[in-house]
Parts: sequence; C-alpha cells; structure tokens
Amino acid sequence: MKKILLWFFSFRLRILFRTAFLFLICAVMALAVAVLQGEKQRAYRNYQSGLEKTKEQIAARLRHPSGQLALLNPRRGAEAAEGFHPVLLPFSAIDFDDENKARHAVEMADCLVHFGPHGSLCVAIGNNPWIGGFIYAAGTFASGPLVPHEIGDKHLDGAHRMHVVVHLRGNQYRWLAPFETLPPRRGASEGVRGRFTGYTELEGRDYTGQFPVRDFRGWVWQAADCLDARQAIETCERKSFFSLRLPVEELIADLLRDRRMPWPPPDLESIRVDLTLLPPGPEAAPLFNSAALGAARPFSLHDLGMLLQPGETLRIRREYAERDLVLIRGKGDANEPVSPFLTSLIRRLPVMMPEAAPADLEDIVTTPTGNYRIFLRGEAERVVNQTLSATATRLFWFVGAVMAMIVLAWLVIEIGLVRRIARLTRRARQFSSAPAAQDEFMSFDFSDLKGNDELGILANCLDRLLSRVREDASRERIRVAQEKEQWHAVGHEIMSPLQSLLALHGGPEDPSHRYLARMQQAIRVLYGSASPSEAFQSSHLAVATLDLDDFLANIAANAPHIGVDNVRYRSRGTPLPVHADEYSLEDVLGHLLKNADRHRHPGSPITLDTDSAATPGHIRVRVHNAGPAIAPDRFEKIFEYGFSDTRREGSRGQGLFVAKTYMAKMGGTIHVANETDGVSFFLELKSCAQ
Repeated sequence: MKKILLWFFSFRLRILFRTAFLFLICAVMALAVAVLQGEKQRAYRNYQSGLEKTKEQIAARLRHPSGQLALLNPRRGAEAAEGFHPVLLPFSAIDFDDENKARHAVEMADCLVHFGPHGSLCVAIGNNPWIGGFIYAAGTFASGPLVPHEIGDKHLDGAHRMHVVVHLRGNQYRWLAPFETLPPRRGASEGVRGRFTGYTELEGRDYTGQFPVRDFRGWVWQAADCLDARQAIETCERKSFFSLRLPVEELIADLLRDRRMPWPPPDLESIRVDLTLLPPGPEAAPLFNSAALGAARPFSLHDLGMLLQPGETLRIRREYAERDLVLIRGKGDANEPVSPFLTSLIRRLPVMMPEAAPADLEDIVTTPTGNYRIFLRGEAERVVNQTLSATATRLFWFVGAVMAMIVLAWLVIEIGLVRRIARLTRRARQFSSAPAAQDEFMSFDFSDLKGNDELGILANCLDRLLSRVREDASRERIRVAQEKEQWHAVGHEIMSPLQSLLALHGGPEDPSHRYLARMQQAIRVLYGSASPSEAFQSSHLAVATLDLDDFLANIAANAPHIGVDNVRYRSRGTPLPVHADEYSLEDVLGHLLKNADRHRHPGSPITLDTDSAATPGHIRVRVHNAGPAIAPDRFEKIFEYGFSDTRREGSRGQGLFVAKTYMAKMGGTIHVANETDGVSFFLELKSCAQ
C-alpha cells in the first residue's frame, strides 16, 4: 500500500495540473450555459412588456397624421405605374392660398415625396367630397430668381412655368401655368411671392386671346436667402414652395350627378399626375420633373414591420370589415447565421415559468373616414429562442476561441513541459535506483532534456553534474593508477636493496634477516595505500605575518633561478602585511610562474602586481602573462588534481591543485580570468593592516 501511495504521489503534480485545466474547460462551458439560461429567463420575463410597448408604438404611429395617411392609402409606397397618384388626406382639404397652412398640412401628413436635397411633391385629395373634385399638388423646388410672365405676352415660354398633366380614365387634362409676380405684402421681409396662372395647354406657342382656367389656382413663395451663401445674391439658387389646386371636371361631374357617389373615387390609384417646372426658353431643360427617377420611397404600412420581431404578426382591418387591410410579419436578419446546435440547446434550457402561450393585443385607431382595428400577435418561445440563438451564435466564436486557447495552452504545456518533467522524473528515478556499477553509472545521460527554460537549466545542471562526476571518477582511476605506478617504482627501488640485504643475510639464523623481512612486509602492506593528494591535503602550514611587497620583489628577483626569466614586479615601497606561510606561498607562486612561462608568448614578460581585493580586508595579487586564453568551461577544472592540458613527460597535473590547497589553508582564494591580451591568476590573502 505504501508503494502504491508513493507511486501515486510521484504523479500528484501532473494530476493536479491536468485536473485544473479540465476544471477550467468545464467551468467555461458551465458559465456559458448559465449565461444562456439567465438570458432566456430574463427574455421571457421582459417579452410581454416589450410586446405591449411595440403595440403602443404602432398605435401612436398610426394615430399621427402620417400614420392616418398610410391607413387611408394602404397601397402607397408599393410599386405601381410611373408618375404620381393622388393620395387621400386625413384632412378635408388643403388651404392652398396660405403658405404656412399648406406647408404644415403636407409636412404633418408626411405626404411629401422627396427628390434629391431640395425637390419634393405631394399629390392628394381631401377626404370631404363636398369641398369639390379638386386634386391638390404641393411641393418644393430649387431654382434661380423666378422670371415672371407679363400680362399680354403672346408667348408663355419667356417665364418660369409649371406644366401639369392629369391622366384620368383614358382622358388627359393639360395645363400650362406661367409664373406671375405679386406685390410684396406691406412690412414683410420675405422673398418673392407670386402665382401660377393656369392656361389650357395648346399645341402651338401662341396664347393670344386665351383666358386662364377659372378654377385652376396656384401659388408660389420663393425664399429670400440663397441656398449657397458663396453665390451672388442676384443669381443664386433659392428654395421655393408651391401649392396648386387642379380642377378635374370629370370628378366634379361625378359628384354633381350622384351625391351618394363613394369618396374617394374607386379608381383613385389609376389617376396619374405629372408636374414639370420649366425655366424660361422654349427648349430649356426642366428644373423639376415628377416623373424623374430617384424619388425617396414614402412611408407605408409595411414599414411597421421594422418594429416587429421574428415570429410576431401585425394585422390591420377596417372596423366591421371581413378582410384584413394589411398583414405584416416580423422578419429576422436573413444574413445572420444561426447555429442549429445552439438553437436546440436553448430550446431545452429550463426556465422558472411555464411555456408562454402566444399573446394577442388589440387597439383601435380613429380616422376621419372610419375606425381601424390593429391586432398584434406574438410568440414568446419562438422570438426568445431565435433572438438568443442569433446572439449566442455571434458569441459562440468568442467562447470557442477561449476554449481553443485553453486547449492549446494545455497541449503546449503538456508537450513542452509535462512530458519533459515525466521523462526527467523517470530518468532521475532510474538513476537513483541504479546499482553502483561503474558501467551502468556511466550510461545515464540528461543532454536530450537541455534547454533555455527552467526545466532545461535543471536538466543541464544535472547533466553537467553527472559529467563532472564521471570525469572525477575517471581522473580518480587515473590518479590511483599513477600513484600505484609511482609507489611500484618506489617500492621497487626499496625492495631491490632489501633483496640484496636479504641475500647477504639470507640465513634464518641471522638476526638481521628478521628485521629485513619485517621491513619487506611493511612495504608490502603499505604499498599504494597513501597518495600525494592526501599528503598535500593533510599537511599543516605555519601561517604568520608576511610583508607581501618585499616578498613579491624577492620572488621576481629570484625567478631566473627556477628557470623563469623576465618576471617584472613594480615595488610599492610600503609594507603590505598579510597572513601567509612564506614557504607555501613561495611554492604557490613558483607553480603559477612555471605555468605562465609554459603558456606565454616567447619573449613576453610575466607581470606581478597588487591591489585591494573586492572582499573587504583582503589584498589581491595578480600574475599575468600574454598568451592564449583558457576555455571558460575549464576555469574550475584546471585546479583539480590530475588535470593537465600538456603531454610533457613528468607532468602529473598537481601544480595548480597544490596552489589552490595551500591558498585555502592560508585563508585565501585563487581564481583565473581571461583578459584582452592574455590570462591572469588572482590570489587573495587576508590583510594584517589595521
């Protein structure tokens, strides 16, 4: 059981890591589902009030004169024949003689159809038949200063004129109405005020002796301000508003013939009115043409569909009528993608209220020609589910991206970190449980796990540590073999005289034979048991106060006696007392000077100097030679016993080892560094200065 627990604990961090990511994925999914369920709950709760507000908004829109105009003309805005068709106004008539009243009536009823930035036109009839069979036309246009027609002119094309054509039941009523100016009102600062005097259109240009049509009335008011303030006021374009009353004899005759004649006429949609404003000149291009393309689509009942959501239905019916005037269904965004999976999921999400039944709302709109009933039907489940599905589909990519990033991060860490941790753990477990046999110990390798991250640095350190252990073991075997060879030689040199002495005193009865045999046995017992490195490490030094300046000067002066020439030291002239053993420090510097002599450029000097060490209370000695640099990975190895980068005879790789050992026993340190012109060894000794 204990082994099972230990095995489980070895996987604990990996299990914790993977479980945390799994819980994170589940939490994101649960959060998304919880948000959808909450939104569905709120949507059900708010849908009924929203449907009531939609009904009130539709009713208010229809009670407005523009809405009543749409009710009285349900087919307005639909595609029909070219030209303008009169619409039935929610007013009995238009006071066409008064600019403010006429403008207010057509703008309030939203009867104007706009052409570009300044052109507009409204063609309509009043809802009271007793006013007369007149068609009203009002609108705006932009032009330069209006040129009037003078009474008595033979031709009418020398002035601005309105050309009007009414198509009714196969007949045409054609008028040509030139502009005539009127004197300005007293005290008024308005622009030009005039009228369009209507003449029955003739085929030729000569209107001599023609009288105006008595019931044709037309007024025009041109503003005083220019549309573009940068233009000259004498020739700039100005906006004008006009109002016309067109007498249609056939409609008047119908009313006089039968006062019970229905109003508006049943063929109202087949009546077409064309208006054209012509500038002065017989061949001039029109300034305003009602048959021109590009007119803005007017408001119609079908525009109420923009207020409806998918699944909602609006029906409008004239009171006591059996058929609907219009049926409008709410439309969703056809281009908006909806996920079937999310739609199915939202449909199955439970809510805290029962399934909402279709809601029906009614209202009445009163117009001058009668009452209209509106019926608004909504389906909460369908609307809520479709709306939430569209919203969830838009956000699904965001949630999916978050999930993908979590999974990607999981895979990256799993492949790049967890697998390497598992391999490192497995390798370390095998290494720790491996037997002490040398061959198996040498077979372990962590180099494939190296890298620049934390785990790679750890694997790199383990690999370097294992490599150093291997090197230490290899050097130790070499050292033992060398020491055995050395002691073999020493023993051989000692054993030969002993053998000779034993030959001279070979008799067992000889007292000397016994002592010689004991000496021979002692050499055999102690043979190879001691080593030079152990001798160095077990030695004792007599540390005392030493004048380092005088000592280094003496070393530089006597260096030729040990075979090292051209050693330079610049004496400071002041004592530098340090704690050191004179003979051991001399041995250390001797090894360093010989090492520098072997690696310096021929003829270059070896310099000695002193300065304050980075460690407080220490003096630093620098031994510098100009020569090849040392590889950084050998800075520590060169001080190990048995390490040597030369193959010369007698080299055992113990000089720098002795230097490091003696410096440690004197309480100092030694290290090496590459410089621009060579290599320097630094010795740090404790200072005796107060």
